[in-house]
Amino acid sequence: MTTNTARPVRVGKAAVGALGMLAVASGALESVLSPTLPLLQRELDMSPAEGALLTILIPITGALVTPIAGKFGDRYGGKRILTRLMTVVAIGGLVSALAPSLPVLLAGQILQGAMVGALPLSFIVVRKHLPAHQSKVAIGVVSGLFVGGGMAGMLLAGPVAEGLSRHWMFALPTIVVIVAVVLVHRLVPHDVPDRSEASGVDWLGLVLLSAALITLMLLLSLAPDLASQPLLLVGLVVLLAALVAGWVAVERRAAAPMIDLRMLARPMMWKSCVLTFVICIGTSMAVFLVPQLWGVSGDGYGFGASATEIGVFLLPGTVAATLAGPVGGMWERRSGSRAVATTGVVIMVVALVAMAFVHSEAWHLVVGKALVALANGLCITAMTTSIATSVPSNETGIATSTILVTRVLGMAVGGLLGGALLAAGTPSGTDVPAESAYVTGLIIAGVVTALALLATRTMGKGVPQ
Repeated sequence: MTTNTARPVRVGKAAVGALGMLAVASGALESVLSPTLPLLQRELDMSPAEGALLTILIPITGALVTPIAGKFGDRYGGKRILTRLMTVVAIGGLVSALAPSLPVLLAGQILQGAMVGALPLSFIVVRKHLPAHQSKVAIGVVSGLFVGGGMAGMLLAGPVAEGLSRHWMFALPTIVVIVAVVLVHRLVPHDVPDRSEASGVDWLGLVLLSAALITLMLLLSLAPDLASQPLLLVGLVVLLAALVAGWVAVERRAAAPMIDLRMLARPMMWKSCVLTFVICIGTSMAVFLVPQLWGVSGDGYGFGASATEIGVFLLPGTVAATLAGPVGGMWERRSGSRAVATTGVVIMVVALVAMAFVHSEAWHLVVGKALVALANGLCITAMTTSIATSVPSNETGIATSTILVTRVLGMAVGGLLGGALLAAGTPSGTDVPAESAYVTGLIIAGVVTALALLATRTMGKGVPQ
């Protein structure tokens, strides 16, 4: 009897190790583009508009693929969909690595964007193959490693691209992805597909949801330029509203809806989405503003740091973000999601406001950025693990996908807001933003993040019974 009960745990740990490796590689592959965009623009003779298009492809594809992957994982099995999805990602990574021109690189990035859907599929596998009391920690580990891989990618992309070539910054994480997919295929047990739902796929709901997400991501990404084109802006808003209304109408009547609206109406679900969205706005503003402040050399502020120095400054945040996943999972298991999320929000608010007023030394921002990374990891892990383990097992993928899509949208909004504030705070005749622009941005980020306390105070404790 002892052997039989220990065996699943042993298999589960091996599976988590393979999934963790896949999360690290995926996070790294997702993040290599951002720090090397200037290099790519020079080598591929890209215009600013083409550079902007390149940066939004992964978020758009991720927002589109993630709910579909989660739904199909719930229905047909997490491992089955995960290995197929990551095969597409590996092909995309190889295309990006070998790309001789911008159009080929764009195609590779579109395929790579599917990697965001790997997380909810990993959560399905973890929940089915680990005991309930261990699944929260395992989900936290996988989440933390994905974030840590993303930070590592940002740190290493520049040195790899400059020391080897731009091709290798895509090739190296892609090779690790391929190895990890093979390990997942060998080590992760097959999970039985769920047959409790009505047969068939809600294709109309899928198409409407996809169209709505694409329209929303384009609206967010192009918002600064659309301000000078009010008719186009209004047109996109009207289109988005029509798509959402149509999707809601279809889902209410579908026998097997793409996303069950009753699930979204559950207090824990919608409150988790609100909290995630607000937290990610504050995080994204810090992610955008702090490196800019390190790199700028203004009148009495900024440090004129090089790309390599900025990478070193980001290292403590990388460590904090990686540790936040497992720590948040263990803490949420013992104290509940509300305690973890509330603590994370308070830490982030204090860090953001402190950086706004105290940034005369580079280490001030290093500490502040690390605290933001830690707080974000704690909050997102608490929300993800709580949702993943509280919904029925056949809803794990779609429920966690909803949280991840909300995270993508929050990060997009925060980055756009940070960019708009710096643009507005740049005096005419110069390309250096005023110090007040950074101060204002960090204060706004802190105030927005503090609004999350309105959600946490009404949440249940979420402590497992």
